[in-house]
Amino acid sequence: MKKTLGALLTTFVFSTLWTSMSYALPNDWKREWPKTDFTKTNIDLSEIQSGGPPKDGIPSIDKPEFISVDKAKLTATEPVIGLVINGDARAYPLQVLTWHEIVNDTVGGTPATITYCPLCNAAIVFDRRLADGTVVDFGTTGKLRKSDLVMYDRQSESWWQQFSGEAIVGSRQGENLKMISARLESFELFKKRFPNGKVLVPNNRFMRDYGRNPYVGYDSASVPFLYSGEMPEGISPMARVVVVGNEAWSLALLREKRTITAGDVVLKWSAGQTSALDSERIANGRDVGNVVVMKGGEEAVYHVTFAFVFHAFDPEGKMHIQ
Repeated sequence: MKKTLGALLTTFVFSTLWTSMSYALPNDWKREWPKTDFTKTNIDLSEIQSGGPPKDGIPSIDKPEFISVDKAKLTATEPVIGLVINGDARAYPLQVLTWHEIVNDTVGGTPATITYCPLCNAAIVFDRRLADGTVVDFGTTGKLRKSDLVMYDRQSESWWQQFSGEAIVGSRQGENLKMISARLESFELFKKRFPNGKVLVPNNRFMRDYGRNPYVGYDSASVPFLYSGEMPEGISPMARVVVVGNEAWSLALLREKRTITAGDVVLKWSAGQTSALDSERIANGRDVGNVVVMKGGEEAVYHVTFAFVFHAFDPEGKMHIQ
C-alpha cells in the first residue's frame, strides 16, 4: 500500500475528526438551517454527520466560466467529467471540482448540476428540473451521510443525497433528481471526442491550489474516512467499481477483460486516466483507466466509485468481482 507522508497526515486528520466528532441534532442544525423542515425525512437523522466545513464552506460554482479545449492547460490524462447535451459539449476537470464539488450550469438548454464527491469518487450529473417543473440550484451542506456529500437546494433548503439524487430531509423529501449520462474520462479523450468543446476554469484561479489533491493516498487506504457502516464482502472497500443501476463490476475485473457484456449493457476499459485521489498533484496520479458504458446502444448512466459506497447505498445490489 502506498504510504506517503501526505497520506499519513490525511489519515491522522480524518481519524481525529472521526473520533472527536459527535452527531449533531436537528435542534442544533435549525440555527443554521431555519428554512429546512427536519420533521420530514426518510432516513435516520443520526446517519448524518458534519464533514467539517459549514454550509457552503465548500463553495459551489454558480456562474461557470469556460475556455476552448485548445486553450486548456490540462495534461492529457487528467480526469474530467465529459458532458454533452444537444451538441453542447463541456468538460469539468476534477482538479476544479475537488475544491467545489458542485457546478450549477445550463448545458444545451438543460439546467444541470455537475457533482463530485471526493470521499466516494462519485462523479454524477443531474437535471435541475424537478417533477413539478421547478428549476433548482444546489449548494453544499457541509454534511455527509455514509461518507457521501449531502447537497441542498437553495429554493426549499431540502437536503439531497448526492449518490442517489434523492431528497432525504425537508419539504422535498422523497423526490428524486433525474441523472444525466456523462463520462468520467481523460482530458485527451474528451478533446478527441469534442475538438470544439469547452472546459470549465475557476472563476478565480487564486481561490484554491487547483491541481493539488488534498486527499493524498486516499484511494490506497485500507478503509474509507468518515464511514462506520458495513463493509462489502470479498472485495476491498476502497476498490473501484463501475455501477450501472443496481449492479456493479469491479474495475480490476473490467481492466483484465477490457470488455464486459451483460445483456444490453456493455462496459469497456482503456488505459490513460490518472486517479484524482492518489498523488499530491492530480496530473501525477497513477493510471486507473477510462470506462465507457453503453446500454442498448446509447450512453448509460454509470458511476466509477468505491465498493463500500455501492454496498452502503445498495446493500442488496449485485457486485461482480470475478
